[in-house]
Amino acid sequence: MATLNDIAVGAAINILSAFVFFIIFAILRIQPFNDRVYFPKWYLKGLRCNPLPAGGAFVSKFVNLDFRSYIKFLNWMPDALKMPELELIDHAGLDSVVYLRIYLVGLKIFVPIAFLAFAIMVPVNWTNDTLENSNKKLNYSNVDKLSISNIPLGSRRFWTHIVMAYAFTFWTCYVLKREYENVAKMRLHFLASEQRRPDQFTVLVQNVPPDPDESVSQLVEHFFLVNHPDHYLTNQVVYDANKLSRLVNEKKKTQNWLDFYQLRYSRNQSKRSIVKTGFLGLWGKKVDAIDRYTSEIERLSEEISFEREKISKNPKSIMAAAFVSFKTRWGAAVCAQTQQSRNPTVWLTEWAPEPRDVYWDNLAIPYVSLSIRRLIIAVAFFFLTFFFMIPIALVQSLANLEDIEKAVPFLKPIIELNFIKSVIQGFLPGIALKIFLIFLPSILMHMSKFEGFNSISALERRSATRYYIFQFVNVFLGSIITGTAFQQLNNFIHQSANEIPKTIGVSIPMKATFFITYIMVDGWAGVAGEILRLKPLIIYHLKNTFLVKTEKDREEAMDPGSLGFNTGEPQIQLYFLLGLVYAVVTPILLPFIIIFFSLAYIVYRHQIINVYNQEYESAAAFWPDVHGRIVTALVVSQLLLMGLLSTKAAAQSTPLLITLPVLTIWFHRFCKGRYEPAFVRYPLQEAMMKDTLERAREPNLNMKNFLQNAYMHPVFRGGDDSESDIDPSDMIEEPTIVPTKRQSRRNTPLPSKHSGSL
Repeated sequence: MATLNDIAVGAAINILSAFVFFIIFAILRIQPFNDRVYFPKWYLKGLRCNPLPAGGAFVSKFVNLDFRSYIKFLNWMPDALKMPELELIDHAGLDSVVYLRIYLVGLKIFVPIAFLAFAIMVPVNWTNDTLENSNKKLNYSNVDKLSISNIPLGSRRFWTHIVMAYAFTFWTCYVLKREYENVAKMRLHFLASEQRRPDQFTVLVQNVPPDPDESVSQLVEHFFLVNHPDHYLTNQVVYDANKLSRLVNEKKKTQNWLDFYQLRYSRNQSKRSIVKTGFLGLWGKKVDAIDRYTSEIERLSEEISFEREKISKNPKSIMAAAFVSFKTRWGAAVCAQTQQSRNPTVWLTEWAPEPRDVYWDNLAIPYVSLSIRRLIIAVAFFFLTFFFMIPIALVQSLANLEDIEKAVPFLKPIIELNFIKSVIQGFLPGIALKIFLIFLPSILMHMSKFEGFNSISALERRSATRYYIFQFVNVFLGSIITGTAFQQLNNFIHQSANEIPKTIGVSIPMKATFFITYIMVDGWAGVAGEILRLKPLIIYHLKNTFLVKTEKDREEAMDPGSLGFNTGEPQIQLYFLLGLVYAVVTPILLPFIIIFFSLAYIVYRHQIINVYNQEYESAAAFWPDVHGRIVTALVVSQLLLMGLLSTKAAAQSTPLLITLPVLTIWFHRFCKGRYEPAFVRYPLQEAMMKDTLERAREPNLNMKNFLQNAYMHPVFRGGDDSESDIDPSDMIEEPTIVPTKRQSRRNTPLPSKHSGSL
């Protein structure tokens, strides 16, 4: 059982690690040759160039010789806080700004709660001697004396915890309501003031019913001319171009290798590089590298040309889906938010993601298979979640020295050393759990892709939801259950059955020490390591050395990355869960969580300003998920407190505590009904206002030219060397009249003037 000294050692290790990361970062970021690694966002915006003039000293092009800049190595922290929120929205988008507000919500909730807890509850818990008088039946430390475990059975002091539970609940709900209201206003204001974007006028139509007489494009054209005659503008059908996309990506990778060997040869023309043709170049026939990759590119170019022609001529390459664009936002809003047919399973419409947000691979998945795919993934996720309990149990054994000494008795003399003991109990469990979770986000993202979501934002939100569930079951519940079972196994065997619930009730708060170590490793050192960007730093310099020939190549070598909502937000939610659960039970956890939220807010604000380049902009559509998960954590904390007090002979508290989850669920339903519509629907009033203003400002705007190619698959676009084989004009139908091929024209009151050919 970790003591305060063990936690202090763990805190010292993690604080030292974070400080070392900050010093290394402060030195690396001011070196001229690292400028594109630590300030890529400004380069992508065209607002930053090389930090030193080209005519300066040779050394100064690589090393910063201004020693005054080394003294102010922590200046980046106040600099990260200087940019106002409105300017930050213009600079990075609403998604990034609202994501940062999650950290501020954590500070708004937990700082006042920690103040109350340490002023009232910690003295109430500490001034008892329940654990000392337990005749050493339980393993405990001085950390546990600060928790509810130190209150005797049936004590009137439990009323303090009940009152504090009400106070913490009301304060949390107040903060959540205010924040939901503010974010909803920010979203509506952002949508009203945002510049014109294709997704404001476009709807994704799926499950278009087959028609023997007409192509998908013609069928979509006629359907919307009939049902939206005054607002329909054009459509872009969806092609199954996944194989073509893979070929284009393979050609791009091959081109990179060719550039690498050509650049090497240009530097030393006395020797040509040789590669092997076998797997990963480990074996096989030796051939000239430049000749090999040149022939590979020629082969891929031929395959790309053949595949492009196949797509353009094969009707089976056209999916039963299309992006339908309208003349006005109002027309698009009506279509996206209404049922189009008496059969609710066909002509399904939803707002189109913005072009950057579209996940093109999944648009080629037949709509009818989506339900089956999601059932398969639901079953797979269930087994993944519960089978992961095994490594979680192994991690928990690291928190108990007795288990380690039994497994490896020859290490007992070393383990018993005070410093080694403190490291094992105060640092090792957290880092071991972190290692086990490294590959989980990638697995969950692949599962979400298999389910068939058609936008990157939807993939990240679904992956985030599963990651949160996984962490709730394994990291939170798994750590408590397996930890309690193993640590108190001897007592369970040697006591009567009616004493077991009491032992569990006392033992659950004791897992706070494990979560403290996890917060320090993941929340402190982990966040500090994020700012160092070690992996992008290495990759950039490798590319810059071996592949870069032009400024365009150097720009492509930069890897600004993005926030990673699918991994970052579930981690934040775990800290909300831990803070709310342990606020009443073991308040000593709260300062560690507050330090995490403070440090993470500064670090990620810096990254958003200088580094991250978001892949898409959803106008904070993820906030209902954030709100719902915090409310879920609040309800879980109330139920666990109710169960804990029931083992403390405080049965009179149950009627009072059962009111809390009821009120919290009612609060969630109120917020859902009051604020969530702003995140799932677009008000027609707002759409009409935006359209009216736009017509007044730009009466001659050619909307068709603006929308015609907005949702063309990336592999059909020109302008990139790797895609130069593809002529996008072949995939665009001429805007001439298309007469219907049906025997009757009752469904089409006028000929098409928008797409198709005679």
